Amino acid sequence: MAVESALSSGRIAAGRGVRLLLVALLSGTAAMTHTPSANAFELFGFKLFGSDEEDDDVVDPLHYTVTLTVEGGDEKLKDDLDEASSLVQDVERPVSGSLGLLAKARSDREQLVAALYAQARYDGVVQIAIAGQSLDDIAPDADFGAGPVPVTITIDPGAVFTLDEIKLEGDAANLMPAEFGLIPGGNAGSAAILRAEAEIVRRLKEDGRPLAQVTGRDVVADHETATLDVTLAVEAGPIAGYGPTTVSGAETMDPGFTAYVTGLKEGRQYSPREVDEARDRLLALGVFSSVTVSQGTALDANGQIPIEVEVTERKLRYYGVGATYSNTEGLGIEGYWGHRNLFGRGETLRIEGSIGRIGDDDVSDVSKLNYNAAILFEKPAVVGPDSKFFSRFRTVYEHPDAYDRFSTEVAAGLSYQFTRTQSASVEASLEYEDVTDFFHPDGQRHLIASLPTQYVFDNRDNKLDPKRGFRALAFAEPAHDFLTGATFVKLRGELSAYRAIDDAQRFVLAGRVATGSIFGASLEQIPADRRFYVGGGGSVRGYEYQGIGPKDPDGNPIGGRSYMELSTELRVQVTETIGIVPFIDAGAVSEDEFLGSAGFKVGAGVGLRYLMPFGPLRIDAAVPLNPGPDDPDFGIYAGVGQAF
Repeated sequence: MAVESALSSGRIAAGRGVRLLLVALLSGTAAMTHTPSANAFELFGFKLFGSDEEDDDVVDPLHYTVTLTVEGGDEKLKDDLDEASSLVQDVERPVSGSLGLLAKARSDREQLVAALYAQARYDGVVQIAIAGQSLDDIAPDADFGAGPVPVTITIDPGAVFTLDEIKLEGDAANLMPAEFGLIPGGNAGSAAILRAEAEIVRRLKEDGRPLAQVTGRDVVADHETATLDVTLAVEAGPIAGYGPTTVSGAETMDPGFTAYVTGLKEGRQYSPREVDEARDRLLALGVFSSVTVSQGTALDANGQIPIEVEVTERKLRYYGVGATYSNTEGLGIEGYWGHRNLFGRGETLRIEGSIGRIGDDDVSDVSKLNYNAAILFEKPAVVGPDSKFFSRFRTVYEHPDAYDRFSTEVAAGLSYQFTRTQSASVEASLEYEDVTDFFHPDGQRHLIASLPTQYVFDNRDNKLDPKRGFRALAFAEPAHDFLTGATFVKLRGELSAYRAIDDAQRFVLAGRVATGSIFGASLEQIPADRRFYVGGGGSVRGYEYQGIGPKDPDGNPIGGRSYMELSTELRVQVTETIGIVPFIDAGAVSEDEFLGSAGFKVGAGVGLRYLMPFGPLRIDAAVPLNPGPDDPDFGIYAGVGQAF
């Protein structure tokens, strides 16, 4: 079993004291961070326990020290070259003897020259010395002794070259180089040129030509003028359709079904966009840890391009347990078990449960704890490759400040991914619940049939840490209560937008607006759990969870029939791993169908982000700007991913 630790994606909403959250997760499919020693364990780069010895896996281990110097004092360039240097990055790991150090140094010189070329520095010079000797003067059988061996890297980066004359020839002759970033006086870096090549080839492939390729590349550097002339010859090849799709690597997954899910129907005209979508669709099944969708190198006998899919399956079963602790809500524990690819066609079964508020001062006995249990089932590609059937059976027994609720729900629905950016879902739900709140102190029973329907447009470049794009959501849920006779419709909409204001994308403006209304029934006829509430980490920071809006005489929230939330943030990336986020939130809740004169509550604060490959770890601290007598002095919230 591997071990992970992480911050919960849930909220921490402080009262007048700071609340703390501790989470430990034991997961049967989690991956342990790699360490050189089998007895060591690292988390986010910090060694928690285990040996520091790294020599056991290396034959004739030899340690070295390294100093990298860039002439001219360009710190940004030095950072980039440090990152490109394997000698620098691997300095804590021993090499395999003197021969291993020589091989690593020669490879490192090539990597550093390539890094200079990527930044358009074509007359740069990289010099490496080992134990005071130039790399070129060292004999292949040299012996550097026991070590650590001193290694020095001296780099003269040279001038920054710019583009001069640019020519596109062959089937790309009618294209404009400027469309692909090739502009006289512009960026001449090798990375920019290769990127332009890829975009030119893709442009031709978008016309249904899968064999488009660069057939000639002539790049001439003029060191006197520090300019680069580039000539590219491109061959488009014939228009073709998809040939048969073959699948390799599938063990428990049906290969024929895997090919069907790609959606690449034989005979339809080739499209690189559809090939990309096929890979995304297969990864979304959750069955595969890796997916490669590639085209053949030649057309088949029918003039079509064969498609090859290579997959690696994930473990069929997974499980996990977790725990949270808060000094105001007590201890919470949760667990889940799941099975991927249940019947060989991507079906997923998941069983989960949780218990909360253990040890909470406001909980007098076990009947006031929060309980949640569910069985979830999904089956993909039921009415086409982009569809998914889902169902659930869930029981909840919870006690937030606004109400006490016991409910049992059964639901089934269908989701459909129209394009990479557009999706919709519809489900039928039947829920029995018994709710006690301000309007019904003795409890009221409900049997509610509803039809939740949702549409989402999402073109964000990253779901957990977007730099550009926006997400729009429209939600409608008509519902009828068979026990009270109430019929109502719940409408909700959200829009969030993101825009980097600098080329390096270190400053990102983010904004969010959300609003909703419930029509057709009075406030007391609407079950308390289906009303709108505002306040907390995912809403208006600085206030308690559900802390904004109408309240009963005891100061407990009663919810409303309409609401609005507004948020704006400036996300500043200070270093490669640290970010600072000042923000302002506002929100209001009304008992009426429209906000009317409902007053907005405003909170402001600053957040800290620790940037990880999977998304940022988030800690926000906020204060209410116009608090009421029952509002907290401040709030602290934590989670994974940005606040919105």
